Amino acid sequence: MDATVKIALAGEGGQGVQSVAGIMVEAANDGGREALYIPNFGVEQRGGVSVAFCQISDQKIGSPKFKKADLVIALSDRAVRRTRQYVDKDTLFIYDASLKGLENELPQDAKKILAIPALEIAKNELHPRVFNIIIMGAAIEATKIIGMEQAKKAVEKRLGYKFAQNPKLRELNFQALERGARLVKESLA
Repeated sequence: MDATVKIALAGEGGQGVQSVAGIMVEAANDGGREALYIPNFGVEQRGGVSVAFCQISDQKIGSPKFKKADLVIALSDRAVRRTRQYVDKDTLFIYDASLKGLENELPQDAKKILAIPALEIAKNELHPRVFNIIIMGAAIEATKIIGMEQAKKAVEKRLGYKFAQNPKLRELNFQALERGARLVKESLA
């Protein structure tokens, strides 16, 4: 059985979707799986919609781009509109609950749509800078593409230099990962 997972992460430039995609793909590769990602930026690198297309599989991947995703995570109103085309009856669509007035913009044919309060949790419980790591935890829980320990190792590998400067950041990022996973687990329960 080929367990291929296709993920589209989208947000405004600077929200960290490309970093999250890179860390997840690196973790999957380190775990012995095939994993590719291709970034797609809006017209402006900062301020435009940024989409990261990820595929993680047990077999060779022909191309990182795809027509429909298993998981779409949209972090801005423009990202919601931009990613609707990657949704079908088998897609889990997650967006940040802080986005209001999008009822008519959400995809109508998704398997399930979840609004999670990632931004609110980042701002009020953890730190705004770990918003993207909360999203990574949500993606990992939604797809089960890698285990939590594997994800933590990948975060450590990517951000270890920052952790060396400020050891409290390690625990903060790990809490963000776990909190993002818990958001999805509770929403799907």
